[in-house]
Parts: sequence; structure tokens; C-alpha cells
Amino acid sequence: MNTILQNVSCFKRKVSSGRPFDSRSLSSSSTPQKYDVFLSFRGADTRKNFVSFLYKQLETKGIRAFKDDSALVCGRSIAPVIVQGIKGSTIAVVVISPTYPASFWCLEELVMILKLEREKLLTVVPIFYEVEPNDLKRQTGKLVKQFKKHEKRHSTERVHSWRDALNRLATLSGDCSKISEDDATLVDRVTERISKILSSNVISFDEHMKRLYPLLDLNSNEGVQVSGIWGRGSKGRSAFAKHVYKNISPDFEAHCFLEDVRSISLHLQEEELLFKMQGEVLMSAKSSHMCLDAIKARLGNKKVLLVANDVDKIEKLDALADEFSWFGPGSRIIIVTQDKHLLSSWGVKSVYEVELLRCCEVRKLWRSEAIIRRDDHSLVSFHCTIDADKSEGNCSVQLIDGDGTYNVSGIDHFIKEVKLGECGLSYAVVSIMGPQSSGKSTLLNNLFGTNFMEMDAFKGRSQTTKGIWLARCAGIEPCTLVMDLEGTDGRERGEDDTAFEKQSALFALAISDIVLINMWCHDIGREQAANKPLLKTVFQVMMRLFSPRKTTMLFVIRDKTRTPLENLEPVLREDIQKIWDSVPKPEAHKETPMSDFFNVEVVALSSYEEKEEQFKEQVASLRQRFMHSIAPGGLAGDRRGVIPASGFAFSADQIWRVIKENKDLDLPAHKVMVATVRCEEISNEKFAHFITNEDWRKLDEEVQAGPVSGFGKRLTSILGSCLSEYDGEATFFDEGVRSSKRHQLEEKLLQLVNPAFQDVLGHIRWGMLEKFKASFDKALEIGEGFSSASTTWLKACMDQFDEECAGAIIEQANWDTTKVREKLVRDIEAHVSSVRTSKLSELTSQYETKLHTALSEPVEALLEGASDQTWTTVKKLHGRETETAVSGFSSALAAFDIEEETRDKMVKSLQEYSRGVIESKAKEEAGRVLMRMKDRFATIFSNDADSMPRVWTGNEDLRAITKAARSASLKLLSVMAVMRLGDETDNIEKTLSVALLDSTTSKKSITASDPLASSTWDDIPSSRTLITPVHCKSIWRQFKTETEYTVTQAISAQAWLLYSQEANKRGSNWLPPPWAIFALIILGFNEFMTLLRNPLYLGVLFVGFLLLKALWTQLDIPGEFRNGALPGIISISAKFVPTVMNLVKNLAAQGETPPTANPENRRPSNNTSSNASSSDNPTEHKSASKTD
Repeated sequence: MNTILQNVSCFKRKVSSGRPFDSRSLSSSSTPQKYDVFLSFRGADTRKNFVSFLYKQLETKGIRAFKDDSALVCGRSIAPVIVQGIKGSTIAVVVISPTYPASFWCLEELVMILKLEREKLLTVVPIFYEVEPNDLKRQTGKLVKQFKKHEKRHSTERVHSWRDALNRLATLSGDCSKISEDDATLVDRVTERISKILSSNVISFDEHMKRLYPLLDLNSNEGVQVSGIWGRGSKGRSAFAKHVYKNISPDFEAHCFLEDVRSISLHLQEEELLFKMQGEVLMSAKSSHMCLDAIKARLGNKKVLLVANDVDKIEKLDALADEFSWFGPGSRIIIVTQDKHLLSSWGVKSVYEVELLRCCEVRKLWRSEAIIRRDDHSLVSFHCTIDADKSEGNCSVQLIDGDGTYNVSGIDHFIKEVKLGECGLSYAVVSIMGPQSSGKSTLLNNLFGTNFMEMDAFKGRSQTTKGIWLARCAGIEPCTLVMDLEGTDGRERGEDDTAFEKQSALFALAISDIVLINMWCHDIGREQAANKPLLKTVFQVMMRLFSPRKTTMLFVIRDKTRTPLENLEPVLREDIQKIWDSVPKPEAHKETPMSDFFNVEVVALSSYEEKEEQFKEQVASLRQRFMHSIAPGGLAGDRRGVIPASGFAFSADQIWRVIKENKDLDLPAHKVMVATVRCEEISNEKFAHFITNEDWRKLDEEVQAGPVSGFGKRLTSILGSCLSEYDGEATFFDEGVRSSKRHQLEEKLLQLVNPAFQDVLGHIRWGMLEKFKASFDKALEIGEGFSSASTTWLKACMDQFDEECAGAIIEQANWDTTKVREKLVRDIEAHVSSVRTSKLSELTSQYETKLHTALSEPVEALLEGASDQTWTTVKKLHGRETETAVSGFSSALAAFDIEEETRDKMVKSLQEYSRGVIESKAKEEAGRVLMRMKDRFATIFSNDADSMPRVWTGNEDLRAITKAARSASLKLLSVMAVMRLGDETDNIEKTLSVALLDSTTSKKSITASDPLASSTWDDIPSSRTLITPVHCKSIWRQFKTETEYTVTQAISAQAWLLYSQEANKRGSNWLPPPWAIFALIILGFNEFMTLLRNPLYLGVLFVGFLLLKALWTQLDIPGEFRNGALPGIISISAKFVPTVMNLVKNLAAQGETPPTANPENRRPSNNTSSNASSSDNPTEHKSASKTD
């Protein structure tokens, strides 16, 4: 048999020094801190405002939140703590603010959060604070700059993961601050959503056991270990503690489950201990220390399990902890409490938190443990049973507990279980009031088939129903909800505690269509009967209700006696009227009859205990009256002000809050408030569903990929379905509120889909632009006029654009496509302008090329053969070709439909280009003028008048030929000096002739001005000047220098001809020359022949001749002999040797000196050449002669 210790108390905590227990679990086995919510946010944006408010609200609600500036442990690096916070949380609230994506840490947090969310380990609640979800999804706006910075600092793979995370987050359902009234409203909405998620995030017993086993370390037998199980209200911790005890107790030699330590006294003498250990029972009666000593002796060195449930005070722990030394090694002590601070104060660090349990798991435990007492319903406030004989389930929930706490999570589960939200306005609410132990629950169970807890008469009369319970009737249409209120006049609350009675009565009247007032038959007609205070309470609270409808008040007379109902009813109605008249009323209702507030009905039932069969028959008859109770004339026929079923839970919660705060309850205003909240919830739900709608997501993806056919029709259908679903669920709420929230939902939906619509218009616009470009270019290729082609295809593309835009229009939106249409027109016009510019550029280039071809070579040829008519001919050529080009160019421009001013500018530009070609060619020829002058000089000098090569006979006038050639070259220089495209005249040729050819200029005074010593020509603008006067003078000087050699060659050739002619004449004489005859006579024939055979001797003789001549000159022999022969001989002999040495030195020095590079030194000093040159420039000739 199991060993159970029933009641243990009055233990002291001090551990015996003789045998200390193992405190390993108290000091070292701490578990990581666990949070309900992890807050991910950018501190610079929201730390001091929104996040601070949200964190405070969560803490107020008892929800533990991780916030980096309050939850981090000093000294730890931030990354591991944040990772621990994320993994240890149930919900991650991601507050996306404008600079959130700019933070490396925020993005890393988001990646980890979404990873856990994909693994179903975390629930993500996004909050878009001052940002749009679409901006995150499409990653536009500030995100572009932020990610550009990230791409410079981090790897491409990491940045890509951040982009994916933001895109994924944007698809999750969240709250947006831009559509919220203020931060306070947003905080309340987010907190409520988190509370609902935590309430629905339930865990099974088996899962809890898996988590608890490592904490208990059952395989260890070292000392005594203490652990804690902690859970906040209504979390099923007691049920879980029993489940733990049942599963692990077989592993212990003795075990004890202390059912309710809260109610155990601290005095050991007043309690009874019972151990069942190995088939034996050990009991300690009052003041029986002997038995306690016996128990210690028997349990010594035994492995004991002690589970202390519902510990509320630290003194109880102190009492339980005394003398742990009599527990053997491996013993476990488990302390179950709802006060976590109590465990931490006592030093218990190995604590397991009991989260929400699945209702089905709790029900299984109830059935297996046969827990049937109402107290056990407090373990979890919702349960369902299924009758085997009925197809319909019966569910009940404790709506409000005995302390006045409204069970939000329980009612939400209940509504889902019974599918109340689907009922619309087709439901009724019935409540029952009456004294305690008057059989209210029994009546409801028999009347409606509910399973409310009934009093066990064999255990005595006591309070059975605590607070307010709610159940659904079985087998009654429409859906009928029944509320079982806590009985009045209960001894548990006492005489003075009537606040809850009044509050519960007002609550029942506010939300019920039918109120059953359960009363005893023998109380009718009695002034101090139990029903009188109840009726007064009902009527008093009714004055606080501004209800637009009647409430049916059905008096149920229990245990009816022989007195007929016809006699009882008038007495009861008279008493009711007296009570109504005695109740203080507001001025507005001083004379209002009770019938305006209540529809009073009376029924009587026999005693359930004495006439059970008759009672059930009467109840069955009464049950029929609740069938179709909402029909006109039914018990709940007045449907004015009825809250739709989907808003029942919220409405009841708000009404109870108002009642608890002791405020007047304005039901019409409350109806509007409920409608506002529920319609907003429905709106948010539909918006969230729309975001995840597969059809919408598929359509959105198609739009992002490219053009979509039938976009408007498809999206209209999707939006219509969403709005129709909203209309279906919100149809029973206030029309004004419903329409307002529908409009808001429609605006949110349209705001969501607007980017896709704009993308579609963008695709259409881009497609039309591309079509126009292709069609327009093709039309131009086949030769269609520019203006006509652009006009035709512009109209065609705009008509098609209008047609496709009509197919993209959404019926629910009144969006205008004018801006996109105007943008398309601007784009087309920009393309036309670009093509026009390109075509005009090509056309201009074409005519410029023609002009260049027509002018360049002819002008070059004319300038090369410069004459007096050169510029006149060039001017005529320029005029003719320019006129021809301008005529064709103007005709071509007419097809482009351009403005006259623009056309004139282009024509003028072409004319300027034509002149520019001539100017460019003239400048080019001016740069080659020296070469042209030399060519002309060579042509004239080397050819005769018939342009035949000149044959030099020796009789030509070289001076005249040279002058003629130089004059022609000077003519070329004068022609190329300036441009003469106008009618202007000048004297440049005369100036050049006078300055460069006229020999009289050499006779001028040195102080006379030089007409070429200037950089400008007289009366000639610089724009027309090609060669300046100074440059002309320089060119002429270089020209003369480079042509001098040609003249010299001609002179040499002429001289050689003359010499040849003279030699020929001499060759006709047979006698030797006179010098040969003279040498023959002097030398003799043999010596003369020796000289002829060996010319070296002639060289020696020539050198000797030169030496003798040099000595003759240096010694001045004629001068020395001027005074006589003897003085001359003496003088010559004295100077002979030094003179010879000086000559030798001079010859040696000249031999070492390199030859000079001056060409003039190598130029032959020909007297004929000098004479020819002197004819043109005597001054220069004289200088040259002196130099020679």
C-alpha cells in the first residue's frame, strides 16, 4: 500500500547539526531565468516612450518581460544574455521603428527570433512603430540607405539573411502605430493580445513531467533535496502536484501528500499524523509525542517523499523544515505554492513553474483521481463533459470566482468550445438567484441538462457554488447560456458582506434575458423571508441600469404545498409591488411602473426530495417554455440592445469591471463600446487573414514578377470576400460602429494593396512605353514622317493604356490613374524628344558632312593656287554650297514639326558650320604657307613659261627669274595672310611687296618704322587674320634662307656651263698650256716627266710654296730690304727661327681644333654668286663679303 502522511505541522526550519541534509538543490542547481515576453527594440527610438510603457503594463499584468536595460546581469557580455532571453521566452515582441534596421544587434536578434518561430518554439508579435509594413516588405525608403551601409561592413550572406528576416516579419500579423489613436491604446491592445497568447499556450502534464524530472534528480541518493513548484492563480498547480506525487511516489519507501498546508495549524499537538508505510499504519493523536518519536524512529534512514501543497506562509516552511535529519538519504521535499517570493526567501532555487495546462489533461486527472468536490474546480476554471446518451456536449466555466476575479481565459475557451461566436443574435442568457442551499444548481441541472455541482446532503449544508458559473444548455434551441450565481445569505460571507451579492445581481440583470428567482414556498407572505432582501437587491440595482429592454423575471416557487398557485401568485405579486414601491428611484423613474422594467412570471415546483417524479415532470413542462425563447412573445422575446454572441465575453468582462468600480452602467453606451471593440477585433482579424490569404499573396507575387491580366477583377474578388466575411461576423453590432470599422478595414486593405496596384500601373505604363518605342522606331525605319508617326502611335498606345487601366481598377477603391497616365505621356514625349534630337543630330551631321565634302577640297585647291581671284571664287563656292545645303536641310526639318525659332537656329548653325569649314581649311593652309611658297618658288624657278623644266644654257637672266619666283611666292603669302569672304578690301599685298621686295627700303633710314613690326594688320580684325605681319616677315626670312641654296645651285650650274664652253674652246688648240711650256724649260724634260709620273712631288712643291709664301708674308721680306740688303739679311736671320716655330705652333693648334658646323663657312665663295645675290639685297651682300 502507498504510504501517505496526511497532516504535518509545527516543524522548525533549523537543521540538526548532527546530520545535515544535502542542500545541493538550494544553492547550486539554479535554472536559467525564464521570461514570458522578450522585447526586441531599438533603444534610440522607443526605449523612453512606447517600450517603457509596454514594459510597465506587462509587469503590472504579472507578465515577465525581458528588456535589455533592466534584465541584463552586470558583467556579462550582451550577446549570450540576449540569446538566453530569446530562447527562454514564450513570446517575442518585435518593435520595428525607423532606425531598427540600422542596428546590427537588432537585426541579429530578429534573425534568431524568426528562426525559433519557424521551429514553433516562439510566437512573434510584430509592432510597426512609425513605419509601414509594406516598406519592410519591399525594402524601400530609409531601408535602402541603411542596407547600403550594412553591405559595406558585413558579408553579402549576412545582409541577405537580414533582408529575408524583415521581409518575413512584414508578412506576420501585427499592430501598427499609425492606425492607432495613441500609444496608450496601442499598449493596451498589445498587452491584451499577449495575455490571450499566454492563456492559449498550454502544456500537457507529460511535457511538464519531462521538464521536471531533471530538476528532481531522482537517481541521486545524496542527502535531502528541496524543490519548489510555483504557479500563478488558476494554473492547475495543485492538479499537477498530485500528478507528480502519483508518478514518483512508488520510488520512495514512505511518501506523504499534504493536501492543504494553508489550513494546517502550526501546533503539532492539535494535528494528527498518519503514515502508511509498508502495509502498516502509524498514527499520532493529539499530544502524542511518543507516536511522533516512533515515526521518526521508523522513518530514520528511509527514502521519503513529502509534497506540501498550497503553502502560503514562510512560517509553514519553517515548521516543515525542522529535523530533516530524520529523513533518509535520497529523500525529496516538494513545496507547492503560488508565492514565488516565498520560495526565494526560503532559499529554494530549484523551482519549476507550472504554465497553463490543457483542459483535457486536467479532466483526465479529475476522473482518474475521482475528484468531485467543487474546491477542485479551482484547479482550472473550465471543464466539459459529454453525455453518452446525447450528441451534444455540455460545458461549464467559472465565469467569476469567489474573490470577484473575471476568468478571461476560461470564458474564451468556453466560447470556442460551444461555438457561441457563430450564433449571432440567436442566443439567450438565463441566470438564477436565490438563497444559499435552495437547490438552484439542482433546478438548473434538471431544467437545462447542465452539470453544476450540487450540494451533498449527507455531508451537511454548506456553500456549494462560489462566484458565478456559466454553462450551455443541452438540447435547447436557440443556444441558451445559464448562469448559476452564488447563493445569498451564506454563512461563509457573513451578514455584513453583501457587496458581492449586489454586484453579482446587477451583473446577472445586465447580461441576462431571463432571471430565475429561486424561493421557498413557505417564504411567501412572510415579511422577514429570505427572498425579501434578494428582491430589494434586484430592484435597487435595476435602477442603475439604463436598459432599453425588459427582463423576464421568472419566480420559481420551490417545494410547493397544497396551496394552489392561483392563491400564491397574487400574494407574491403584491409583495413584489410593495418592494418596488419602497425602493428609492431616480427622478426620471419616480412614477415608472415595474412593468416597464420587468416581465414577471411565476411557476411552482414540487419538492425534489419528496416528489422527485412530479418535480421532473413539472421541470420538463417548464423546459418547453425555454424552447425558441427569443421568438416574439417568448421569455426572451425583447431583443433590443442584445450584444452579438461574438462580443459576449468582452461585454461581460467590461460590465463586470464597471460594476466592480461601482459606476453607473449605461447599457446603450456599453453596447456601442462592445460593438467598437468587437468590430475592431473582427477588422484586425480579417486584415490579418487577408495578409496571409494565399490568393492575395500569389497575386502579389505575380505583380512583382510582371504584368498581371485581370488584376482588378481578381483583387476586387479577394477584397470583396474579406469585407463580406467582416460583414457576416459584424452584422449584429451597432450599425454606425460597424460601418465605421468597415470603412477603416477597407482603408487598411486598400492601403495594403495600393503598392501592388501601383506596380500593376507601372507594368502597364512600362509595357505601353516599350510598345510605343518599338512601333515608333519601326515606323521611322519604313520612312513614315516623324511627326505623323509620333502622333499616330501616341494615340494608339494611350488608348490601349486606358483600356488596360480599366481592367486593373479595384471596385472598392476610387483610385485615379491620371498621374500614371500623365507620367506615360511625359515618358513618351521624352522618348520622342530623344529620338527627335537623335534624328536631328544625324540629319545635321549628314548635311555637315556634305558641306565638308563640298567645300574642303575645293577650298584647299583654290588656296593652294592663290591669286587675286582666289577669295572671290571661295566666296562664291561657299555661297552656292551653303544655299544648297540649307535648302535641303530646311525641307528635312519640316517633317519634324519643330518650332520656327528652333529651325532657324539649326539653319543658322549649319551656315556657321559652312563658314567654319572654310575658316578651318584656311587656317590649315595658312599653317602650310611656307611649304606652299617654296613649292611655288621651285615651280616658277625650275620651269619656263610653258611649264617645262628649265634647261640652263648659261645665257639666262638669273636675277629676273629669281625675282619673278619670289614675287609669286610673296603673292601667295599675301593671299593667305587674311580671310576675304566679305566685300572688304585691303592693301596687304602692297605692304608685303614694299617691305620685302622693294630694294629702295634698304636706303631708308635706320630709324624709319617697319610696317611688318606689328601683330595686327591695319583695318583688319583679328578674327579674319590668318598670318600676322610679324609672322609674315619671319616666314619670308625663312623662305629666302631655304631657297638661297636653289639659287646658288643655279648660279654654279651657269658658271660651270660657261667654264665648260671656254674649256671646249681651249681644247681645240694643240699646243700645251703656257705654264707647261715654262715648266719644261725650267726643269728639263726628265724632271718634268718625273713630276707628271709622280704627282706627290707636286704636293711637296705646293706645300713648299705655301711655306715660302707664309714666311714671305710673316717676315715681310720686301719691307726688310727697304733699307738695304745687309740690314734686311740681318733682320731676316734674327726673325727666321722664331717665325718658323710660330708657324709650326699655329699649324699644331689648328690641327687640334674641331671643324666648325656653320654651313656658311662651307659655302663656296663664288664671285659670280656674290654678284647675283647682291642684285636683290646689296646690304646683305656686303655683309656676307665682309664675313667671307
